[in-house]
Amino acid sequence: MMQKIELTSGQREVFAEPTPMGLIGLAIGCAALLPVALGLSLTPAALKTAAMFCLLFGGGCQLCAGIMNLVNKNMLGGTLFLAFAFNWGMNWWSLDAIANGTIPDANVLFAVDATFLLIFVVLTYGFGFFSKLLFFFLLDIDLLEVAKLVKHFAAPGSALFNACNLAVALLTLGLLLIALYIAFAMLMNPTIGRPLFKVAGPMFKAAPKPAFDFTVRQQLFDALYQNWREHAFASMSLDDLKQQTQAKVGGRNILPDLFYLQEIGALSLAANGTPTEPKAARLTAAGIDLYEQLVLKKYEQGALTP
Repeated sequence: MMQKIELTSGQREVFAEPTPMGLIGLAIGCAALLPVALGLSLTPAALKTAAMFCLLFGGGCQLCAGIMNLVNKNMLGGTLFLAFAFNWGMNWWSLDAIANGTIPDANVLFAVDATFLLIFVVLTYGFGFFSKLLFFFLLDIDLLEVAKLVKHFAAPGSALFNACNLAVALLTLGLLLIALYIAFAMLMNPTIGRPLFKVAGPMFKAAPKPAFDFTVRQQLFDALYQNWREHAFASMSLDDLKQQTQAKVGGRNILPDLFYLQEIGALSLAANGTPTEPKAARLTAAGIDLYEQLVLKKYEQGALTP
């Protein structure tokens, strides 16, 4: 009986990729902070306006993105977005408190920023294994935290204090631009089918994980399926099978894979007087169906369209 083969383990993403939403929310939060960071708008109304954007977009979008990433089994992305989300919640509270005349304690903020720097340095290294762009995105955040820590020791109104304020503003702008670029790349490149927003490869390369080589079984199936198309269920001699697969398989022994495929019912082997080497082989009906599903994709949408 023909069966549809399911290759997945049943674990599928529950949500569509939430990262662009989180990055766009971050960018809007950064945009709201820019006039304040540059000293252009420091009125209570400006602070309260920026606070709401920080809460709704900076915090809200990244909270949703973090939870959705964790549900999708993306631990690294989910952890980063959730940490950011609650930090944006603190940005909202700080701005709103300052607008109402309450100044957050500098020593508490310093301790938290120092801890954030440690966290983000480690995450910067981790994201470097995914993309250079993500590495520089996190590096921008690291430098932002450094500027805030240095500012803690600078006298208000001093050259160092003003330089730190300018650095915070410029790094906030950089964060905004990088976040938007990554979001646009993730949204637009798959939509238009070409890399309009180019994304570089990883900064670091992890040690390759062991992977199974399907070459031998692929070549056996290719040769035996072609034999079935030409000769129906007539067997193909072992010598012919070795000759047909030699170019791709090389000197590798095909017998273990032949016997394995026989055990799962995909092949029928003709005995040759010894149990260690068959005389000929052919695909069974189950083997033909397996090949057509996994290689020819006969159940995929559009596969039956002429």
